[in-house]
Amino acid sequence: MAEAWIIDGVRSPRGRGKSTGSLHHIHPQELLAQVLNALQKRVGFDTSDVDDVIVGNGNSVGDHGACIGRMAVLAAGWPVTAPGVTINRFCGSGQQAVTWAAMGVQAGHQDLVIAGGVESMSRWPAPDGAPDFTSGNAALREMFPMVPQGISADLIATIGGFTREDVDAFALVSQQRAAIAQAEGRFDRSVVPILNPDGTIALAKDEHLRPDTTIESLAGLSASFARLGAHQFKEFDRTFDEMCKQVYPEINGVDHVHHAGNSSGVVDGAGVIMIASPEYAKAHGLKPRARIVMSSVAGAEPVIMLTAPAPASKKCLDRAGMTTKDIDLWEINEAFAAIPLRAMRELGITNENVNVNGGAIALGHPIGGSGPMLMQTALDELERQDKQTALITMCTGGGMGTATIIERM
Repeated sequence: MAEAWIIDGVRSPRGRGKSTGSLHHIHPQELLAQVLNALQKRVGFDTSDVDDVIVGNGNSVGDHGACIGRMAVLAAGWPVTAPGVTINRFCGSGQQAVTWAAMGVQAGHQDLVIAGGVESMSRWPAPDGAPDFTSGNAALREMFPMVPQGISADLIATIGGFTREDVDAFALVSQQRAAIAQAEGRFDRSVVPILNPDGTIALAKDEHLRPDTTIESLAGLSASFARLGAHQFKEFDRTFDEMCKQVYPEINGVDHVHHAGNSSGVVDGAGVIMIASPEYAKAHGLKPRARIVMSSVAGAEPVIMLTAPAPASKKCLDRAGMTTKDIDLWEINEAFAAIPLRAMRELGITNENVNVNGGAIALGHPIGGSGPMLMQTALDELERQDKQTALITMCTGGGMGTATIIERM
């Protein structure tokens, strides 16, 4: 099989996803444009050589609409001949962008592709009406009464027997590891400062971390999704908790254990990765940092929704002819604490080599931007520890999971 090489990658810091966050005032097109230009400046490639810029985004409306991939390329001042496209696989959008970039290179259709993602969650439009993955399709809702992801996460905890103490303990470790990683500069290799329009620095490091988190402070937080689960919206004939019980009649009810402290943080951010063919890299004197070994995507039952990271990871390992023992480091996106807890259980791995620098609970989860960020974190850590292989996996809306294996070169 032809190879797809990771030449390098950069990402923005994650800004708090609020109107007071340090990146809120920066249009997401401009945020991504700055990251694109930072990658170009670091590597020194000719932007006229770019075959495509593939951008993941999970909510392509408002500021994120009108194909933000193409618009960001134009905002960056790249040649108009450099195309751009936007894709949406919910939370896995940015990781999927990297996968499709690798596929294009491996197929021989392309030589140089920039892949990544962006999400300025602080600039999302306010929700209007009941949360509804089916977008008002009553026939689909009758087949799969999908619920908001936080309730799906609580359903996973209910069925898996993960208690409030379990998810809080996991969240505390995420905060502790992220605080150590930031203090030791482990993110510095990939993070580039984002500038204000006047050229001053808007944000230079991730700002969502809460290093003073304790198990007692987590225990004091109220469950975030209990009221939502018990509420019946006028658009539906039952509550979200009742929808869960309809699909999973074995449960007595949904045990709501997730809250703001053990769920992924709402943040703004962008990340990009340069994928090149060996021929292009050698012709232009570019040294690869890693190669894409294998990637996969898997589907799962869409009401519980967030259980596909393990199936996607197993498929990825099988197709690569590898086992979990061949993986040195894991990045399992911390959408909610129960997701990596379930994935680790299904994969038969411990948290010793999982999210060693913390995860989205501490750092935040900028939806479309998270995939390339996790891949860069994994690659930086492989280099720091002088290890070889990492597997990055994420759950997504609609009951899917994405997975990628990378290997240092």
